[in-house]
Amino acid sequence: MRIYLNIVQIIISAALIALTVMQSKGEGLGGVFGSDSSIYRTRRGIEKTMYNLTIILAVVFFLTSILSVIVK
Repeated sequence: MRIYLNIVQIIISAALIALTVMQSKGEGLGGVFGSDSSIYRTRRGIEKTMYNLTIILAVVFFLTSILSVIVK
């Protein structure tokens, strides 16, 4: 059971990394170092879906992490 949880965690973490990288496509190099943009944009369409999916995957990753600690 623990092996399956570890495999699920690896898959979820790879998906989280991919979603995070895809969301920062318009930031540029200045966004990496914390430059603030004065333009506020609302998320629409696929951006909003990716944002919500990132939150859901983070919660699922957290829950599987707790479950893998409990299961021995």
